[in-house]
Amino acid sequence: MLPVLLAHGVLALAAPALVTRLGRRAFWVLALGPAGAAAYALSQTSAVLDGRPPAEHVPWIAPLGLAVDLRLDLLSWVMLLVVGGVGAVVMLYCSAYFSREARGLGRFGGFLVAFAGSMAGLVVADDMLLLFVFWELTTVFSYLLIGHYADRTSSRRAAMQAIVVTTAGGLAMLVGVVILGVTVGTWSVSAVVADPPSGPVVTVAVVCLLAGAASKSALVPTHFWLPAAMAAPTPVSAYLHAAAMVKAGIYLIARFAPAFSDLPAWRVVVLVLGGATLLLGGYRALRQHDLKLVLAFGTVSQLGLLTLLLGYGTRATALAGLALLGAHALFKASLFLVVGVVDAATGTRDLRKLAGVARRLPVTTVAAALATASMIGLPPFAGYVAKEAALEAWAHDDDLLGRVMTVVVAVGSALTVAYGLRFLWGAFKPRLPASADDDAPTTVHPQPFWMVAPPLVLAVLGLVVALVPQLGENLLGRHADTYPAGEPGHLVLWAGFTPVLATTVGVLVVGALLFWQRDRVERFQASLWFPDGADAVYRRTMRKLDRLASDVTAGTQRGSLPFYLGVILLVLAVGPGVALATGLVGSTGDAALAGAADAAARDDVLRFGPFAVVAWDRPAQLAVVLVVVVAAVLVARARRRLKAVFLAGVAGYGNAALFLLHGAPDLALTQVLCETVTLVVMVLVLRRLPPYFSDRPLAASRWVRLAIGVLTGLVVMAFVAVAPLARVHVPISVDFPGEAETFGGGHNVVNVTLVDIRAWDTVGEISVLLVAATGVASLVFLRQRSGDVLRLDPAGDEPRSRTARAGSRQVRPGTWLVAGPTLDAGARSVMFEVVTRLLFYPMILFALFLLFSGHNAPGGGFAAGLVAGLALVVRYLAGGRYELGEAAPVHPGLVLGTGLFLSAGVGLVALLAGQAALESTILDLHLPVLGDVHLVTSLFFDIGVFLVVIGLVIDILRTFGAELDRQADPFAAPARGARASAPFATAGGRTRGRSGGDGT
Repeated sequence: MLPVLLAHGVLALAAPALVTRLGRRAFWVLALGPAGAAAYALSQTSAVLDGRPPAEHVPWIAPLGLAVDLRLDLLSWVMLLVVGGVGAVVMLYCSAYFSREARGLGRFGGFLVAFAGSMAGLVVADDMLLLFVFWELTTVFSYLLIGHYADRTSSRRAAMQAIVVTTAGGLAMLVGVVILGVTVGTWSVSAVVADPPSGPVVTVAVVCLLAGAASKSALVPTHFWLPAAMAAPTPVSAYLHAAAMVKAGIYLIARFAPAFSDLPAWRVVVLVLGGATLLLGGYRALRQHDLKLVLAFGTVSQLGLLTLLLGYGTRATALAGLALLGAHALFKASLFLVVGVVDAATGTRDLRKLAGVARRLPVTTVAAALATASMIGLPPFAGYVAKEAALEAWAHDDDLLGRVMTVVVAVGSALTVAYGLRFLWGAFKPRLPASADDDAPTTVHPQPFWMVAPPLVLAVLGLVVALVPQLGENLLGRHADTYPAGEPGHLVLWAGFTPVLATTVGVLVVGALLFWQRDRVERFQASLWFPDGADAVYRRTMRKLDRLASDVTAGTQRGSLPFYLGVILLVLAVGPGVALATGLVGSTGDAALAGAADAAARDDVLRFGPFAVVAWDRPAQLAVVLVVVVAAVLVARARRRLKAVFLAGVAGYGNAALFLLHGAPDLALTQVLCETVTLVVMVLVLRRLPPYFSDRPLAASRWVRLAIGVLTGLVVMAFVAVAPLARVHVPISVDFPGEAETFGGGHNVVNVTLVDIRAWDTVGEISVLLVAATGVASLVFLRQRSGDVLRLDPAGDEPRSRTARAGSRQVRPGTWLVAGPTLDAGARSVMFEVVTRLLFYPMILFALFLLFSGHNAPGGGFAAGLVAGLALVVRYLAGGRYELGEAAPVHPGLVLGTGLFLSAGVGLVALLAGQAALESTILDLHLPVLGDVHLVTSLFFDIGVFLVVIGLVIDILRTFGAELDRQADPFAAPARGARASAPFATAGGRTRGRSGGDGT
């Protein structure tokens, strides 16, 4: 099963490349994913029927008991066949449905295959949390598929509506999953179903599960998202809204019904929602004129019927429900595909404008007739067998509820007959009525084979499977037998002259009469008062939420960053600060801080209420703290931006000194490097900002800022003092030194922690770095970002290795700062250029030393990347923006992506080697010349971090340096050029014009 899911993932990733190379024919390759899922299900038929369901277990997060547990029992087998079989047919249909010039096919194909894989994972997942992961993946991919036509407002609105509704239901479902897992003590679906818990909490969990199922399967009152989703391409409607996504909720009900269908809350929710959906969907379908909307509301109605059958709780109704689940996937997917053929052939889906289509599309007409016959329950089709079994199941219930269910299903089935005939006649009637404005036959264009064949295949299958009802009963009955109540049901084509047969005949007659009087029925429906639909309520609610959000935003988001930060710090100081003070005041006995008693006999302890702290270990710490305090106070009082930046830097370097005095050289080195890079970035940004924070008098606000800073500092200091003393368990960090040497192969505990012990945290942090760098750069760039690097133009036809050109000047071979001549003479510093030449390569070598020695000495990939980045900073400051391109002629995105891929790739390699993700391997080698080499594979992870940091610095310099220089350069070309052969620019962006040679 796992290879089947991975195959979907590989095909989804390869879809854009396949479409680029093969065009529409790529869907033939993509069809292998769902086809493989169906083939796998068929290959496991004997094991499933023998009661030996295939199962796979892959450990995931062992301490939490999480694993990738997959299991293929009878219900999963049926769903996998439906999801895979119909998915493969729809993929083949896509190869002809979209035009050769259609845009976004690669993206669409990838999303469709990924959705198919998510559905396959959902139905075979035997872990509730894993099931929820796949559940949400189907939500995300359905959103992307429904919104495929992103340039259409209706498509975007429908996609947003679908994801809002289904995500809300998914959150409710997650609550239910967590409650069940915690209550039972296991996340196994099969274990919960085999031994279901009980109690009020379980009832709440079950209702939450049903809320998730209702939202996904478009049950009342969340049914409105499904008709709106018809804005999606027809293949999406045929797959997601007939055979896959909407079946996810039905699957969830069928999965947990054997365990919880006897709960009163379950039965009330299932019967009320299922019955209301069945009747409302059928009623609304009689008013629609768009063929897809007729089918959409019909699908809503059928989902209500499936909910009733599979959630009712008896064996007979469960058997009928499983039979209808398969039949519905066949006939409804076929009918949606038929709509796609009709729409492509005629250019309209309005049944009031269609006529004469049957003569030009005979094969499509046959497919539509067969599928409609199955949908309305005509013998000998699969829909008839399933509905007969449903009516027979309730006919044998002697209680009042059984008779009510019979009436509800009979009425719903009559509505199904009416809208089914409405669909068939509306699409394929021979001529328009005489009252029509234009009674000429509709212009019909022939359609390709791969559009006509798939709906016919699905419709014929609906006939074929009905001819062997006993086989269906033998297969499906195994899951129905897991239900707790009722007698076993039967699937038959002919049961004799029974009351159920009379009911079926009555249903067909009433449905035919409703269709015959369809005009009167429409007028009658229009004359009735009807409350606002759920769709209107949803839109009105969203508008009110938008207005509320706007009002709240207008009141709180004032456009002042100091105001935002002040509010955040005040909340931190007042909220947790008051709680902390309340807990400390008057605390005695066991509630007192442990540190106070331990330090009672020491003379160097200072006591402040419940605190007993040592002021400093050595006087140098006091001196550094005083410097930091003075710098912080001056920052709060500063009016000039540059002054504030440098004073903040002094505070940062002071913290580095404290780290060093406390014996943490690694932290001190990293702090110094980070502070330096931050200082450079701030100075680069300040070039485009006014020198003062504000022109207004700020005497009062200075004191406010100072007060907030002091209050926040005191609260944070109290937290730092209290937190270690409030610990009740031994910290896990006490084992880090031993683990770093034993498992990480290094003596530098800090570095080994980053690249091995807490490697997942590091992956997350560098991912955030990458996203932040991309976002900031996107805000700064005033033009479209390209993959070009700002460099100098070669001189004429001469090879670049021999001579370079900066403006009109020739740069001699061997010139070190080749972009130096591009700077204004007044902006150049000979001393700085000489220092740069002396420092650049030693800094690069020092960075490499830190990188390779960081496992056992201060350093590591992060510090090494900062040192290398600072070397590029020096090079940029000395030679300007073109020198940056010469020093680092690579796009920062490539460096960032390579670093992240390398870091995460180490984890994938470990998995392939049978180890845990990101687990290190220690290799002790003896190499010629080098001698003994101690190699740990986490070094490659550290190299990835090194590249991410370098890429981040390059991106910062390109954004806040080169791009701001370009924006300030009046001679900079506005076009997307990347090479310079024009005016001489200074590092600050000033230029001097050219007139002949040097200019004036």
